[in-house]
Amino acid sequence: MEAIYEAIEQKIKAAGYNGSVNGMAIYNEICDEIDGKENGGYIFMSKVDDEVFFEYKIDVMDDEFNLAYININTQNGIIHVDFDAE
Repeated sequence: MEAIYEAIEQKIKAAGYNGSVNGMAIYNEICDEIDGKENGGYIFMSKVDDEVFFEYKIDVMDDEFNLAYININTQNGIIHVDFDAE
């Protein structure tokens, strides 16, 4: 699991976000949000602080999920982190 957490953090930093990022916290938050959800696509938001919120696009399947993207909304604009792109 550590590799997944690190990959989340690296993708976000590579996209240009300089704020604090915790891959494990993001992963766990996603798991909490999708618990009990039906299969399908979902968008949910998470407030990081008064100036930043994350918008997650998640595809829920029977036994797994796909984090398609995160839009990080800051005072300076939106940082798009595409997890489906190589």
